[in-house]
Amino acid sequence: MPVAVKGLPPLVPGPRDVWTTVTTPRDNDLPEPDAPDAGGDIPAIPENTDARPLGQLSLFAAPGAADGAAPTFDAPVASEPAPATGLGGAWQRARARFPRLATPLVASVAAFVLVGGAGAAVAATSHKTVDLDVDGEQVAISTFAGSVEGLLEQQGIELGEHDLVEPALDVALASGDEIVVRHAQQVAVVVDGEEQSVWTTALDAGEAVADLAGSGRDVTMVASRAGTRAELDLPLVVDGRVVISVDGEVQEVLVRGAATVHDVLEQAGVELRRADTVEVGAREDGTPLVTIARVDVTRRVTTEAIPFSSSEVSSDDYYEGTSRVTTEGVDGAIERRYTVTTIDGVEVSAELTLEFVSQRPVDEVVTVGTAARPAPQPSTPAPAPGGGGGGGGGGGGTVPVGDVWAALAQCESGGNPATNTGNGYYGLYQFSLGTWQSVGGSGLPSDASAEEQTMRAQILQQRSGWGQWPACARKLGLL
Repeated sequence: MPVAVKGLPPLVPGPRDVWTTVTTPRDNDLPEPDAPDAGGDIPAIPENTDARPLGQLSLFAAPGAADGAAPTFDAPVASEPAPATGLGGAWQRARARFPRLATPLVASVAAFVLVGGAGAAVAATSHKTVDLDVDGEQVAISTFAGSVEGLLEQQGIELGEHDLVEPALDVALASGDEIVVRHAQQVAVVVDGEEQSVWTTALDAGEAVADLAGSGRDVTMVASRAGTRAELDLPLVVDGRVVISVDGEVQEVLVRGAATVHDVLEQAGVELRRADTVEVGAREDGTPLVTIARVDVTRRVTTEAIPFSSSEVSSDDYYEGTSRVTTEGVDGAIERRYTVTTIDGVEVSAELTLEFVSQRPVDEVVTVGTAARPAPQPSTPAPAPGGGGGGGGGGGGTVPVGDVWAALAQCESGGNPATNTGNGYYGLYQFSLGTWQSVGGSGLPSDASAEEQTMRAQILQQRSGWGQWPACARKLGLL
């Protein structure tokens, strides 16, 4: 505990000081003046005297005492007992009744507590004034501590594993010394493209990045984002310049005092968007460099066709060697949705967020004929002009006339030239679109006149025979 001596500053020990505890009698330990064996000459101690017995007093040696050596003081210690008169005589007589009071220690107490005596010289020798800088906060300290470690303990300053102290803890203190303490902080940095966590005693981010980059590595600190604000674990800069690179332009800002990233950007008039990134690096001269990347996130939708497949079925409705598309194929579609990220206008990623079939394909069905062709029929001579109709055989024979075409149309479509049931066949004679086009037709057969449809049907019959209408031709006796 500190020792208070009238006329001197409080005395506080350092870690290398040597302490000795001396026990002296209190008022109630001394014999009463009129006690039978007191000798009658122990005076009462005035209540207001500065030399009142102290009970327990802790003494420390002056700086420079060797570890383990007996405590020494600048004040001389009497080698001979003082005359047995007055207050001194009372202590000598008290010592006779209290053997625990050793003569050298009592003499030391007397020497220490005398105002203006040798004890004052000891205090003056130990007292010193030093400058203490803790994380940039400077203060002048008046202390009796003998070492840097003692001063920090006296001030309640605790040190961690990564903290910095200059000079070293075991260095002795002298007036005018400057002690610097830097508490380390753990910060996130990106070193050569890899994110790491490092300890730094720098006071601001610019200093931290400059120190780390000094080893030739590419070092940046990424500011955390909260809405439109960007912050680091450290102030960006204290009293200095900052260079800002944004939107393809570079500007310099002069900062007074401590400033955060948000403070500097606000001073420069730079507004951050929610997705923007902020990195803090250092130029070659150590000036902090704040780089802002404009990040845009958009949506993209793409559609990809799903080709339809084709299959064949057999049917005796058609002659061998013939086929007919009975179901038209239709392509399907796959829709994909992406989240696209661009940095300063350059696409850096496209993340697929959703994929689904927006339209299923319709497979094509081709019907292949399996019916055997009948034997060729002799051709029928053409009727005289104005003559009646007659049936004809298959293959390029004479085109039948009269009711045969009407009967065929009635069988195929009910005699309706505009028939379009959605099955891929159209009109009086149920042309497929491909067959219609092969005989010179255009558009849809169901949109053509009955006369044109009959003309195209006759062309087809002359080219391929009645087998183009196998079911109805067989029903009408044409096959």
